[in-house]
Amino acid sequence: MEIHSTRAGGGLAAHIRAHLSELRDTEARVARVVLDKGAELVHLSVSDVAALAGTAPSSVVRACQRLGFRGYQELKIAAARQAPAPEPSRDRDPAARALADTVRAAREALDGVAVTVTPERLRTAAGLFDAAGRVLVVGAGLSGAVALDAAYRLRALGFAVDVPADPLTAQLVASQLPPEGVCLAISHTGATRSTVDAARRARRAGAKVVALTSYARSPLSEGSDCTLVAGGQDLVFGLETVASRLAHLTVVDALTLTLLGLRGAPAEEALRLSADVTVDHSY
Repeated sequence: MEIHSTRAGGGLAAHIRAHLSELRDTEARVARVVLDKGAELVHLSVSDVAALAGTAPSSVVRACQRLGFRGYQELKIAAARQAPAPEPSRDRDPAARALADTVRAAREALDGVAVTVTPERLRTAAGLFDAAGRVLVVGAGLSGAVALDAAYRLRALGFAVDVPADPLTAQLVASQLPPEGVCLAISHTGATRSTVDAARRARRAGAKVVALTSYARSPLSEGSDCTLVAGGQDLVFGLETVASRLAHLTVVDALTLTLLGLRGAPAEEALRLSADVTVDHSY
């Protein structure tokens, strides 16, 4: 099915309507959700669309493929391209516009953290870590930087932490987690395959899974014991922006402080040791 001209010409809705009769019942429901939401799809995960259509995420992917897309992400890109153009900025300087838009998105993402991450949910996550004998932190791509930060902070509190750079090693470590272990899985979309696979292996090993993601419903959150949702929408479609990473780092800091209160003197002693190491590496 040829759809290149459809993508370029803004005829996504017409293309979908033209092929509705070729779709099976569940696929047709997905297509109707896509038609109903239009450009709003950029704010929805594959699991969100599945829930709205009353079907499974796999059916959403199949519907997208039947419509000529490689998957949901490609369809979402096509929908984003047809979004109404934003109001033109009064500032004609591209750098000034970029800076203003980035700061605005970051502020909105941080303001949203207190709404989507409740104290109760944060305490639940902290309780899982407090009981953990071993922690695995996984994150790929731009979430990898957040994973490294989280691992450093947890280690500074006295936790035994693994944060493998290689996704195959991460899955091996996940498979070997003990029942009292915890896997902290970080993914903006909640659909990064290597991260989701590691979390699933940790779950099968009997360990707990804490997910940190920007979407409430995703393949990652579906298999987690506790999901912490925070993050902003992408300014550059298909590329996670600083807004989501700032939100995720904020949650990591809040989790660290909650754990410090829970663990008391042992955590404070571990932090003193960490401070000593930092001093030794400073001029």
